Amino acid sequence: MSENNILNSANIPVHIGFIMDGNGRWAKARNLIRTQGHDAGVSALEKIVSHCRDIGIRCVTFYAFSTENWSRPKQEVDHLMQMFSSYMDKLIKEINSGGLKTYKGSSVRFIGDMSAFNEDFRRKVKFIKEKTSENGEEFIVNIAVNYGGRAEIVHAVNEFISENPNKLITEKDISERLYTGLLADPDLIIRTAGESRLSNFLLWQASYSEIYVTPVCWPDFTPEELDKALENYGKRTRRFGGLTEPD
Repeated sequence: MSENNILNSANIPVHIGFIMDGNGRWAKARNLIRTQGHDAGVSALEKIVSHCRDIGIRCVTFYAFSTENWSRPKQEVDHLMQMFSSYMDKLIKEINSGGLKTYKGSSVRFIGDMSAFNEDFRRKVKFIKEKTSENGEEFIVNIAVNYGGRAEIVHAVNEFISENPNKLITEKDISERLYTGLLADPDLIIRTAGESRLSNFLLWQASYSEIYVTPVCWPDFTPEELDKALENYGKRTRRFGGLTEPD
């Protein structure tokens, strides 16, 4: 589907969530080590960020590291932590030079339980969020690290209880205290590499999200592949539990 067709579609999603799966399988198929697959995945992410901004998507959330991913081999986890840190250093350097590239005009946020990371990591997260928030909220990029959907809901509930003892909790109370805050729920969840599950990603927010699964591994997920997903999404009718027309 051409960019013009996407822009003219009344069904273009406001918020897309990406489950970036298949980095390891992509590397194995090319006789590379798993960490090289993760490195290739960063390049794919940047291309998708740029394309989403260009075609008018308002918010994207990338599942970069789950609370369960700590159980992976130490060498792989250490590489991912170093990769995240180096990537943030790159963004900070661009911010300080006044020339963000991939994230030009974007508000960049790292969401998840940051308590697992050291002070330097948390300092970088805070700096990037504060500085890029000056770009406004026309295009928001969430990068989920040490993120788990169940843990997020528990965190929101506990936060409400500590602030409002002896008060009944509502859905709105929980939604406001999620890591995504008051952002629109994702209209579309895209998962690469063929697995058909949410894997603890945006469980609360994805209640009525459309789901698109592609066999393409994340490093090979190009803007053209995203266009295919958007074309598929544009043909769907979202009912949110209701009916579009009388029986």
